[in-house]
Amino acid sequence: MSEVRLSAETRTEFGKGGARRTRRDGKVPAVIYGHGADPRHVSLPAREFANAIRHGGANVLLTLDVDGGEQLAIPKAIQRHPIKGHFEHVDLLAVRRGEKVTIDVPVHVVGDIVPGGLLNTENTTISVEAEATNLPTGFEVNIEGLAIGTQVTAADVILPAGSALITDAEILLLSISEAPTAEDLEAEMAEAVEELGIVEDQTDAAIEAATEGDGASGDRPAEGSSE
Repeated sequence: MSEVRLSAETRTEFGKGGARRTRRDGKVPAVIYGHGADPRHVSLPAREFANAIRHGGANVLLTLDVDGGEQLAIPKAIQRHPIKGHFEHVDLLAVRRGEKVTIDVPVHVVGDIVPGGLLNTENTTISVEAEATNLPTGFEVNIEGLAIGTQVTAADVILPAGSALITDAEILLLSISEAPTAEDLEAEMAEAVEELGIVEDQTDAAIEAATEGDGASGDRPAEGSSE
């Protein structure tokens, strides 16, 4: 696990207005919780924090230089702008070296699925307990060669030494089912159309019929008429 050092500044402005001013200054509003201490309101350099998350993952270990001392912390909750994507606020959990904490770790699927198979993903994270200075950043589940009908549970994930599974071992992460055929898809579509009560647009059908009727009628003037 990577460890990143950041300079943090104590915040004295709170509320939405203070948070906006903090972000305008290129910083991210944050709060440090844990160990029974009062929450500490700080700001983090936005660019450096973004790089830490990009390279170290959401569970990156941060060494914060704040108020002349050091504080180890890990991100516990991160709020991002829904459109622009920048970090709006971060909750940090204070930790100590050697201390064990519980975190959610993403599970990544690798490998090619068996021909004719369909991957069904049920859960993309599992909770584990690990030392704060040795937190896993992600787990891989290799589906290469898994037969149709296979199910992968949390218990099947290989954990590194020092980590313990907190999530229920029987929780389903993914399964391999048989991919539907073209006939199956057509049948499902027809059933959905019937359930929704979709019928042919009668207006369009009437216009088409009228057009065809005009072309076949005998109401056109006879050749050579002087109408």
